[in-house]
Amino acid sequence: MYVTHEQIAAANKASIDAILNLATSQFAAFERLANLNANAVKAVFEESLANTRALSSAKDMQEFVNLQSSFAQPAFEKAIAYSKSVYEVSTQASAELAKTAEARAADWNQNLVSMLDKAAKSAPGGSDVAVSAVKQMIAAANSAYDSFTKAAKQATEIAEANVAAATETVKGMTKAKKAA
Repeated sequence: MYVTHEQIAAANKASIDAILNLATSQFAAFERLANLNANAVKAVFEESLANTRALSSAKDMQEFVNLQSSFAQPAFEKAIAYSKSVYEVSTQASAELAKTAEARAADWNQNLVSMLDKAAKSAPGGSDVAVSAVKQMIAAANSAYDSFTKAAKQATEIAEANVAAATETVKGMTKAKKAA
């Protein structure tokens, strides 16, 4: 069994395409995160200016304390929203990375099985048992990887649900304090 120059070139092209797609998607995630950070810094700066102006115009200590207290709730909610946005960007980037890795692993497995099939055709008699054993090991590894991936996805979903529930609980607590 011989590997042709065309096969090597096709494999190299597929690898380069995968790397470039991955780099593009990771750069897009970095860009979203940079925009998110720039917007957050700008908003915090503008709010700080407005809050400082409001505090400097307070007529007495009670008004000063009340103003300061009124700034805490919106700031807390914005911090939660910012954290949630950062988490979403990182989750999307991670999902794209996992998708690319899964596609490359599937291609690699398919090429390996194809190569084993070709090798089995030109191999001496009795070697079909060894080829079959290797194929079974590949199938078992793929099955274990699929199980691991499903478990990781379930853990991620549970973590996302817990974060959402905790966020809602904290929001509810702060609204109850504000109402009281």
